[in-house]
Amino acid sequence: MRIFRIALLMLMTVGLAEAAHAQVGIYGTFTGTKLDTTSAPWIYGGTVGFYRDHGLGLIAAGFDARGEFVQRKETSLKSGLVGIRLAVTPHVLPIKPYVEGLVGVGNVSVAQGSSTTAFEYKVLGGVDWTFFPRLDWRVVEFGYGGFTGDASGVHPTTLSSGLVFRLPF
Repeated sequence: MRIFRIALLMLMTVGLAEAAHAQVGIYGTFTGTKLDTTSAPWIYGGTVGFYRDHGLGLIAAGFDARGEFVQRKETSLKSGLVGIRLAVTPHVLPIKPYVEGLVGVGNVSVAQGSSTTAFEYKVLGGVDWTFFPRLDWRVVEFGYGGFTGDASGVHPTTLSSGLVFRLPF
């Protein structure tokens, strides 16, 4: 419960930082996920979402909200996650490394109709590269997470790449 209070406090602090420069990004990525409880090698699909950062010099803090939809035959993972985000914005280089801590709800289905919906958590890190004004290539994003309850043995590892469109807010 303490981690939720800390996350809520960080989100409120970011939301109140009006003097900071805000930026919104909308993204879509191709995602591969490995569920360590199955013999299937990888399941594939997409991730869509948006983030809002408040720049405070070299560091930007904000939140991210995303949906992940990956599947292969009878195995699938569908999740909705929100959380905090920290990014480094070196203004002399066109890259933006970031880390995120997300929580939400996920549904895992494996062979023979076994399906579980549970609380999901995930830690992510990646690098965005600006190659055109307002358009970034999410070069790589790596994530590791887990579930609670009946799915507590499931720890998805994700690898993604895609595009980010930054809005001029």
